Amino acid sequence: MTTVTAPVTPRERLTRLAAGHIAALQRGYLDDQSHAVAALARLRRGAGREAGQLPDLWALIDTGPLHETPDGARPLSESELVRAEDALHVALTLYALHQQSRRTGMYQADRPDRRRGLGTAVRRMMKPGEIDEAVRKRLVRAGTAPDLAVLAQRLRDIVVLLRREDIGLDHALLAGQLYTWQWPGGADTVRREWGRSFHAWHDKPNNGGHSTAGSDTTSTTDTDKDAS
Repeated sequence: MTTVTAPVTPRERLTRLAAGHIAALQRGYLDDQSHAVAALARLRRGAGREAGQLPDLWALIDTGPLHETPDGARPLSESELVRAEDALHVALTLYALHQQSRRTGMYQADRPDRRRGLGTAVRRMMKPGEIDEAVRKRLVRAGTAPDLAVLAQRLRDIVVLLRREDIGLDHALLAGQLYTWQWPGGADTVRREWGRSFHAWHDKPNNGGHSTAGSDTTSTTDTDKDAS
């Protein structure tokens, strides 16, 4: 019996590329390797800003693999490449900001048994059984951003809060969502992912409601429809 393998989508390719970049940066930073420490310092300057504003970062964000064509895949179109490159820029710069001055890895991969998506991360900032409206509305505002530039700025504010609370995030998953966001109808798709992630968090609290910042999973948060 022949097994048919579905072709890798552009979003999946981007997510894998982001995961590889971020994992390598995180290993280097936690090992106090000078090149990684310097790279994150430079990347932090781009958090909340558009990709083209800081040419200094181009050498740090290797988008070369997006221009290659893996077996069974097709070349990415120009519009797909532009969206993927912009999403990768936002995700990596937000990771660099998130990791600043933290000695545990803030990039934590999303797994079915331990969610680390944006919605879950925001929910983990709240006390068990309670909804912090001020925090929730930050997620709502991110979900109703009119474009990627504004979304990056609003996500930057959320990441600063996550860093303060030592709550990890799957930045590679976020990169894929940022890619989807830029397509017609994509924002609705991502909001649904974030909403499911926000409401489906069931980690057992063992330290005041936050799970330890070394776990690996993420999810997503729906920016509820009551954006205010």
